[in-house]
Amino acid sequence: MLTTPATHTVRSADGTTIAYHTTGTGPDLLIVPGALSDAADFATLAEALADTFTVHTVQRRGRRGSGPLGPGYGIEAECADLAAVRAATGARYVFGHSFGGLVALEAARRDHDISKLAVYEPGVSVDGLIPTDWIPPARRFLAQGRPIDAFATFSIATGPRAARRNPRWLMAAILRLAFRGEKRAKVVELLDPALHEHAEVGRLDDSYPHYREIAADVLLMTGGRSDLAHVGASTARLTEVLPSSRVLTFPKLDHFGPHHKGEAAVAEALTTFLLT
Repeated sequence: MLTTPATHTVRSADGTTIAYHTTGTGPDLLIVPGALSDAADFATLAEALADTFTVHTVQRRGRRGSGPLGPGYGIEAECADLAAVRAATGARYVFGHSFGGLVALEAARRDHDISKLAVYEPGVSVDGLIPTDWIPPARRFLAQGRPIDAFATFSIATGPRAARRNPRWLMAAILRLAFRGEKRAKVVELLDPALHEHAEVGRLDDSYPHYREIAADVLLMTGGRSDLAHVGASTARLTEVLPSSRVLTFPKLDHFGPHHKGEAAVAEALTTFLLT
């Protein structure tokens, strides 16, 4: 049974309200969710960590309880949001998943008071391996009131190999079956933010050399069953440039491991890394 976390809010540098959910006791740890996900998706991971850490799961902008992306949205706004939560909590440990991992890396290069950073398959694009050419057609589908077609376009372009093989009509049919009710409503709500987030991923393509500026000790996590095109290349480049890093692969997990079937394993690895 999951405990109900306490919800807090802070104001980011541009005045946007950012919510975060807190549970547990111990050293403070921030969790930064990725695209098409929010704090609720990481409730099981937070609970698995709550006996050892005070866990603060950030409800990133563009999600219920926090403010909108806002004009001029970009990675700077995401980093400012994280800085505001970190200032309120005093957390020096950060974990980020996927796009949240990119946010965490960017935040850590700006803020050297982050002492330990763990990222699971961060959205770091190398040589254009995270594509962005799908964004304009996905925007058109959203404008036409066809969110499932937009979601299918997104999934084919950025998803695992099985998704990339499907024609859009088939991917849309699969998604209609797999995502129903509240689950579908949540994805539809997060599609527009996901387009903006992936545009930032594309803008930051091949900017990984900047991560030489990160002072934190970094744990790079990957899933052995993940076949996303960018993961191998980004992990290799990050190990080359990060001053202090190590790689940990979870053989049985895919890209969604931290909030789907891998919470216990990820929590155990995080605990070992953060407390040693």
